[in-house]
Amino acid sequence: MKNINQKAPALLVIIAFAIVYIVWGSTFFFIRMAVHGFPPMLMGAMRFITAGLILLTWCKLKGDKLWVKKDVFNSGVSGILLLFVATGIVIWVEQTLPSAIVAITIAAEPVWLVLMDKGNWRSNFRNRSIIGGLIIGFAGVILLFGEQLRQTLGGHSGSASILALILLLLGPIAWCAGSLYSKNKNSNSPARVNTAWQMLIGGVAFIPASFARHEFTGFSFQQVPAQAWMAMIYLIIFGSIAAYSAYIWLLQVRPATQVSTHSYVNPVIAVLLGVMFAAEHISALQIGGLVIILLSVLLINLDKYREAGKQSPITIVPETWEVPMKNKVLETC
Repeated sequence: MKNINQKAPALLVIIAFAIVYIVWGSTFFFIRMAVHGFPPMLMGAMRFITAGLILLTWCKLKGDKLWVKKDVFNSGVSGILLLFVATGIVIWVEQTLPSAIVAITIAAEPVWLVLMDKGNWRSNFRNRSIIGGLIIGFAGVILLFGEQLRQTLGGHSGSASILALILLLLGPIAWCAGSLYSKNKNSNSPARVNTAWQMLIGGVAFIPASFARHEFTGFSFQQVPAQAWMAMIYLIIFGSIAAYSAYIWLLQVRPATQVSTHSYVNPVIAVLLGVMFAAEHISALQIGGLVIILLSVLLINLDKYREAGKQSPITIVPETWEVPMKNKVLETC
């Protein structure tokens, strides 16, 4: 693959980073706002089907070949794991748990990714910083859930909260499984086409789940508050299209390790929004869990940061968008 050096305007880089940092961090807050008006499975279907159709239309206008059977199938599998299962769990648990707690837990995804990436076990488990990051990361998860578990064992939480906690632990595993599946499957289609199919197929998967839960029984779109509609529009336009596009562009003009710093910022944004605008309570113990998890992610990626510092600051790949699909975890929360 041919590398092309290109300088990006500093202002555009700053704007793109701001979009990725703030928008992706805010999606947890807006998901919680949306589920106060829409049934959770219906909300997921509306969000991802709409975003997928918009992105697929844009790909058509760009002249992309939309239908490659093998690529569509692979996109469907990863889309179901990433969006229907993993993001669906996020949508579901935010009916019960504060958005800030959900965001903090999702910050531990790089820890699960190292454990599930069997092809790199040999190199990863010989690296002291990665091993240290794994140990610290799990300590942070335990600390994060410590207070919630204490409340559960003390009888202060209902069965819904217990189920939400269990699902919240399974969500990042499904996300990492979908990411690794996507990463290991060769594709002849541009990544934007694969992403559009992921969103469209993942969104369609929400529909039978919505019918199974009888979400349409007694539901009326006229009864949905304006606040929930605004949250839905925000998630479609900014969360599923704008932020991802900014993320892809940043991967083209900045080192991937630099772009990955959103993993440290997104949960902080989510915590701040939850506390300031949703009156969510975050204890010192849970903040400590967040700090420890972010430290573990730093340790896991330490060698990559050092290596990136020795390389040229800007190396981009043309518009095929292949690098993010193969070398970077796809993130469309």
